[in-house]
Amino acid sequence: MTNSVHTVSLQGEHQRRLYSDLMRDYNPLERPVFNDTHTLTVNFSLSLMQIIDVVMPIHQYADVMSVRFPDNQIWKPDILLYNSADEQFDATFHTNVLVVSNGACHYMPPGIFKSTCYIDVRWFPFDVQQCELKFGSWTYGGWALDLQMNEADITGYIANGEWDLVEVVGRRTEKVYACCPEPYPDVTFTVVMRRRTLYYALNLLIPCVLISTLALLVFLLPADSGAKISLGITVLLSLTVFMLLVAEIMPATSDSVPLIAQYFATTMVIVGLSVIATVWVLQYHYHDPDGGKMPTWTRVVLLNWCAWFLRMKRPGEERVRSACRHKQPRGSVSSGELSSGTVHPPSGNVLYLGTHCAASPDSGAICSRLVGAAEEDTLLPGAQAPSVSDGRGDTELAKILEEVRYIAKRFRDQDEEESICNEWKFAASVIDRLCVVAFSMFTILCTIGILMSAPNSVEAISKDFFT
Repeated sequence: MTNSVHTVSLQGEHQRRLYSDLMRDYNPLERPVFNDTHTLTVNFSLSLMQIIDVVMPIHQYADVMSVRFPDNQIWKPDILLYNSADEQFDATFHTNVLVVSNGACHYMPPGIFKSTCYIDVRWFPFDVQQCELKFGSWTYGGWALDLQMNEADITGYIANGEWDLVEVVGRRTEKVYACCPEPYPDVTFTVVMRRRTLYYALNLLIPCVLISTLALLVFLLPADSGAKISLGITVLLSLTVFMLLVAEIMPATSDSVPLIAQYFATTMVIVGLSVIATVWVLQYHYHDPDGGKMPTWTRVVLLNWCAWFLRMKRPGEERVRSACRHKQPRGSVSSGELSSGTVHPPSGNVLYLGTHCAASPDSGAICSRLVGAAEEDTLLPGAQAPSVSDGRGDTELAKILEEVRYIAKRFRDQDEEESICNEWKFAASVIDRLCVVAFSMFTILCTIGILMSAPNSVEAISKDFFT
């Protein structure tokens, strides 16, 4: 007694027969056309591709609507990405070809495409980039394969954190090469995307604006603090560090200067000029009074015009004007009083140096000085009034007068030096105030003018900051 085991296949009978009939006498290297002179139309899209003109009766195979073939068993067009940057050039995954009952073939290979694109960083970070994906047959010309375009399907697009997809535009073009008379069609999809600016604004632009604002504080810092130059150089070094960060995230290209690099360079120029202006201010503030007086044009421009424009007044100017308005006229001694000897000492506790004139046969008159008290001319006890022949008294009085003149001249020189120093310090204060106004206006104009010059800056700010 013999037992036998038969293996029964559970595959569909109708599908097996359909595969056998389709692949009978089929060569995958042949183009599926009735005549070699006919053109095979291929519809191409980013998501699907069709091959037409294959007829397959449906009633013989019990309503089998579609079958699937490995891509190496049937003919398929050799459509590749012309501007591919992938190491293997063809980055698609080879999947099955779906053949439906009406003869249409659908080949939808997924893939991650890497293409060569021209990046224009002129308006970075408010830039809009356009990347082209150019597809076409590598060997078939337009007379053998008519490549037609279908619209791109972006319904399954997943949003990106750095880029916003604006649109995907497709176009079909034909190009005739010198080698061949037939045209070679291709389908090019242009992916338009806008850079999202929120990240760059928070990490680069806003810190740069704040650092450039710190440059204005250099002029508000008193010159006596000794930290004006240190603050300016620190701000300049901070901008240099941010400039290095910007250089790392941008592609190395010399085709155009990025917008953010223009803004950083302008800000560095502003800060550099502020350091130069600070040196100028400190040179005026600590000007040596022995170095000379202020030139007339400097006094007119800075102390008169600029001070009036900036509504600045010299320290103590109101007090001096008030004293000038209430000033009493000084008393004067006439020549008649001197000749008659009727000069009276001033009232109050003030040392009075009077004169006593007497006739002399040589010079006509000899005047001796009298030292008087506050109320009346009295002599000290035991002292004698100086006479014309008393040369010792005149010598001592002359020495006293010389010392008084030296002291008075010393005080006048000190007052003049202090006045010159205050004049230079006031000029330094005027330059500080003038630089605050000028650099503030220049910083605001540069910030608005440069950052808002991008074509889509308003759109980028409205979408990234307020949505």
